[in-house]
Parts: sequence; structure tokens; C-alpha cells
Amino acid sequence: MKLHQQSIRLKEKKRGFHLITHEVVEAIPFLQNIRAGICHVFIKHTSASLAINENADPTVRKDMETYFNKAVPENDGYLHHDEGPDDMPAHIKAMLLGSSLSIPVIDGRLALGIWQGVYLCEHRDQGGRRELVITLWGE
Repeated sequence: MKLHQQSIRLKEKKRGFHLITHEVVEAIPFLQNIRAGICHVFIKHTSASLAINENADPTVRKDMETYFNKAVPENDGYLHHDEGPDDMPAHIKAMLLGSSLSIPVIDGRLALGIWQGVYLCEHRDQGGRRELVITLWGE
């Protein structure tokens, strides 16, 4: 059993759903040595999240952002608002979507479906550079 762990800091991104599959794979060149295993990706923030979804049509990412902004609106009477009107909605969205992903590894590649990609879901207008911890284990 082999184990590898890598922290990476993503470039700052505007609010929205962003494909980061390439950045994740690029950060773990050890991936090519794993025949069968798991890649776990964790985001160290409470106002951004991770998801797996459509990787081809960018309108899906725009529709996801539109949906979540309607489902969890700003200025909706939240008590926590010291960091601005987008902060508490960002925490709620992050909790709904989650802070980690577990992706199977088969023959040195992430076993994502043909139309799947890893998303950084940035819920703040000014979220900053987000840090991920990527843990890869397998044989």
C-alpha cells in the first residue's frame, strides 16, 4: 500500500463553479503509479466547497451558481454577517455541497465518468486562494 499527501493552493477565483480537475491531477504525479486506490480531496475552508459534475458544457456551472444563489439568498435575515452579505450564504452552500470528495483510482487515473469533473464551488465574492489537501493511497 502506497500513501501520498499533497497540499495545494488554488489561484483565487471569482464566485461560481470552477473545474479544477487538471489542478488536482497535476498536483499528484504519483497518481500514475497507483493501479487501484482512492484519491481524497479536502478543502480547508468553510465558505467554499467541492463537487463532481458536468465537465463539458459551461452552462451547467452557470446554472448551478444561479440555482444556489436562489436557494440560499443574501440578505435573508442571517445573524452572521460581519464579513458581508455573501458570508453566511457561503457557509450554508458549503455545508450543503460538502468539503471533501473520494474518487476511485484505476490504472493511474482518476476514475471519473467521461462527462465528470472536479469543481471548486466558490461561494464568496472575494474568497481568496483556497487550499486543498489531496491524499492518495492504493497499490
